[in-house]
Amino acid sequence: MKVLLPLFYLPPISWFSVFLQHDAEVTLEQFENFPKQTYRNRTVIYGANGKLALIIPVLHNGKKTINEIEVSQRENWQKLHWKSIKNAYQSSPYFEFYEDQLAQIFTFETQSLFQFNLNALQIIQKILKTEKAYSLNEEFTKTPAEVDFRNKFSAKKESEFEMEEYYQTFSDKLGFEKDISILDLICNKGPESLTYLRNVQSK
Repeated sequence: MKVLLPLFYLPPISWFSVFLQHDAEVTLEQFENFPKQTYRNRTVIYGANGKLALIIPVLHNGKKTINEIEVSQRENWQKLHWKSIKNAYQSSPYFEFYEDQLAQIFTFETQSLFQFNLNALQIIQKILKTEKAYSLNEEFTKTPAEVDFRNKFSAKKESEFEMEEYYQTFSDKLGFEKDISILDLICNKGPESLTYLRNVQSK
């Protein structure tokens, strides 16, 4: 099965469940117009007060396609995001185990949102111990030959994917939050994350 996926910032669990399907031949979209308020420049983690969106600030300089979008360096967002992640997950079962690798996501220097997300994806793949191959598309196609997932994952609506509850650092206090950032799964499930991802079901 050929699938076309958008490239997200530390994507939700459902994205990885599609990306890692063993029969999926994955192409990542790099020429779409950049849609605002999506996971392309935001990720959702689970902090002491519930869900927390971390948003990468982007420059509004007239450039439109996702591979041209530049991140804003005005505010030190990498440092702020990493601090929020540490605060959220430092008491989770596996954060310490992966901390050094995760920190590399936020020391990577680039102007490009797309390259930043790509580098983060490579680091997450290493943590998950998977080497899933993928390619980048060569042009924008409105109706691609692949199964089109570009609009499948919404940052605003409840996830359509079904997944089992697992222990989360603050779930005793605030309940289970499903389908948030892959970071949440990795920090709480550790080496079992890959098995969990393979069992996620799309409705």
